[in-house]
Amino acid sequence: MAVDIPYNVDKWRPSDQKAYNAWLSKVLDEAKAEENQKLLPPVQALKELIENDHYIWNLAQMMFDEIPKRLVDAPAGLPQVRDYHQMLLMINRVIQRAPEYNETSFVGTPMAAIFNYPMGTRAGYAFFMNDKVNAKLRDILNYWGRYLKSEASTYVLNTSSEGWLSKEALTRMAEKAYGDSFQDTFVCRSNDFEKHLGFTSWDDYFTREFKPGVRPVENPDDPDSIACSCESAPLKIAHNVPLQAKFWIKSQPYSLLDLLQGDPWADKFAGGTLYQAFLSVFSYHRWNSPVDGTIVKAYNLPGSYYAEDLYKGYGSVTPDDSQATASQEFLTSTSTRAVFFIKADNPKIGLMCFVAVGMSEVSSDEITVKVGQHVKKGDQLGMFHYGGSTHVMLFRPETQLEFNLHGQTPGLGSSDIKVRSEIARVK
Repeated sequence: MAVDIPYNVDKWRPSDQKAYNAWLSKVLDEAKAEENQKLLPPVQALKELIENDHYIWNLAQMMFDEIPKRLVDAPAGLPQVRDYHQMLLMINRVIQRAPEYNETSFVGTPMAAIFNYPMGTRAGYAFFMNDKVNAKLRDILNYWGRYLKSEASTYVLNTSSEGWLSKEALTRMAEKAYGDSFQDTFVCRSNDFEKHLGFTSWDDYFTREFKPGVRPVENPDDPDSIACSCESAPLKIAHNVPLQAKFWIKSQPYSLLDLLQGDPWADKFAGGTLYQAFLSVFSYHRWNSPVDGTIVKAYNLPGSYYAEDLYKGYGSVTPDDSQATASQEFLTSTSTRAVFFIKADNPKIGLMCFVAVGMSEVSSDEITVKVGQHVKKGDQLGMFHYGGSTHVMLFRPETQLEFNLHGQTPGLGSSDIKVRSEIARVK
């Protein structure tokens, strides 16, 4: 009998069940082969937290026990992580390697894939929302991030079938998305493939920049034209956004107090407009100012890394678009994020807010501007490091907008709108 196995189609985790199974099986085998090796310091620290805190230990046990029986009894060909000991071994394996390219089954967020089943349970929700657990996960991700910024991670920047400089990968990263070759699209410091095109690490490759002129600002001198902040696909437009809402319920309303974690300026946007768009792992990951204006606040917010919307739970093999969309909306109130308040030069816009939401591994939200700095439309604000992610723009109720989605309807079926192109006009 076929087993109904859920998987995620929210554009930042694997949507190919067969590929996911093969990847997980490979990582499990590699992790077991390393079973006699010592856990790396941050993974050992998570193990000690689990085993020395009775409440967290209970959650770590229960989140695997609560996985539905039909999934626990799945055939051997459908692997899963069975307990927290296996989970730790697999984390240990992942953070010692850089991601390999695979056009059909690339796992953009490998640890989210490891946690896929337990984080869908009620105990998993409590475990991954726990502040102590998230502090340890942050240390693990920072450890991995340092490796991905090191020269050692360049081993995946090669021309093999699993390399990021293969013909298939470069076509996926540039020609399919931007209509030109990789080297004509992005800044490369060398033409030598043996020298990784000049990229010094995996992270350096991932945060690559467009060449000058590749993404010009549309309507640079028109203050009523608002630019797209990221190379991203429109997910949702919400009007009359509430100050506070139960953001975990089925209809997934946005909650400004939760999104901005109680910032005293949240009430300035109550009743206003929110635009959310998402980035895939293959998108350009730098953020740009949507308006001419002054940075009046810029800060990072801590949050959870792997908490999942309880409503989503375990659906069918093809969860519907509303479930996957709700998952991304949920993350705007729970994940780590970078917040920018920008006072636009145009008084019809006035104060606006841009929020870069880090998803799971993509939780290194780097801010590259300072408070008091004046930015022009299209200037860089910061960047995500690794993986897929989402972002939000908030406008006050006084700001009346007409959106320009370039012929698209918001949702997971949409495609990237060019960064710095017009996304809205103020009336």
